[in-house]
Amino acid sequence: MSDHTGNENHADDDGAPDAAVPKLSGGCHCGAVHYNVSLDLTRTIACNCSICTSKGLILAFAPTSAFELESGEARLREYRFNRHLISHMFCADCGVQTFSKATAPDGTPTIAVNVRTLRDVDPAALSPMTYDGRSS
Repeated sequence: MSDHTGNENHADDDGAPDAAVPKLSGGCHCGAVHYNVSLDLTRTIACNCSICTSKGLILAFAPTSAFELESGEARLREYRFNRHLISHMFCADCGVQTFSKATAPDGTPTIAVNVRTLRDVDPAALSPMTYDGRSS
């Protein structure tokens, strides 16, 4: 994920999640990290930056107010590279990157969820927009 945070603001003006956006559940492979998020899956991206390409990430974005880490905070590790603007969060036990933390261009704290870690979501059914993170 490059600097693109895709924050098309999926929250009401007060920062609360939009009621029309479904609440989804996800987590890492081993189950140590579990989260809930209100997320619009009609706006996913496939970024071609080095880390997204190597991990095969498909991302969807939400304000941090729409994200709740249920368990596994102590198991999360952070990875930053390049300009160190994005915190790529992964499970220390199984290595799966479940989400990233960044700041949108407008200053809004944003979560980028790896949709491949969502429960009951078929990534093949999504139509992610291609984002050129390699050139950013």
